[in-house]
Amino acid sequence: MDSKIQQLTEVIYNEGVQKAREEAEAILKEARQNAAQIEEEAQKAAAAVMADTRRKSHEFRQHVESEIKMTLNQAISAMKQQVAGLVTMKAVQPPVKELFSDKDYLKTLIGAIVKGWLEKESFDLNVILPEAGKAEMEKYFRQSLAAELNKGVDFGFSQDFRTGFKIGPADGSYLISFTDDDFMNFLKAYLRPKTNQLLFGEGK
Repeated sequence: MDSKIQQLTEVIYNEGVQKAREEAEAILKEARQNAAQIEEEAQKAAAAVMADTRRKSHEFRQHVESEIKMTLNQAISAMKQQVAGLVTMKAVQPPVKELFSDKDYLKTLIGAIVKGWLEKESFDLNVILPEAGKAEMEKYFRQSLAAELNKGVDFGFSQDFRTGFKIGPADGSYLISFTDDDFMNFLKAYLRPKTNQLLFGEGK
């Protein structure tokens, strides 16, 4: 009896051990499969992250290179403009300054403009001159343009500019400026493309 119980116990034990071993192997097999799948997914995820990083790095590098190139081009363009402006100013400033310092020339020019204006326009005219030369210019025009002054021409003086003159209708609706700065700005704008062409070969 004891023998049979012992045999039965051993059979049950062996079956239990076998079953436990099989379940353990099944669990290990599933774990290995899961581990392999997890590893594969991790590798795929890592590859995707690396590819995305490389793409973003390439895009960032292109963006930086584009910004550097644009900034460099802007700096070169600004430098060219400054150089062209300086060269143009060196060419324009001396003759314009000399011209506008010639009071006899300005007197003749103003007289011609005033007479021409009165021949074509019927409204009163206002001429503004620099305050610095008031005494001399006022005396000259009172003598040389006496007839025109009686026709509605008025002379005023201002401290806002040093050379040249400004002219316009007496009602102040507009004012045309003939100062040395006006002429230099006009000539600079006109000559700058030519200067750029001569200095940098642009605009050919």
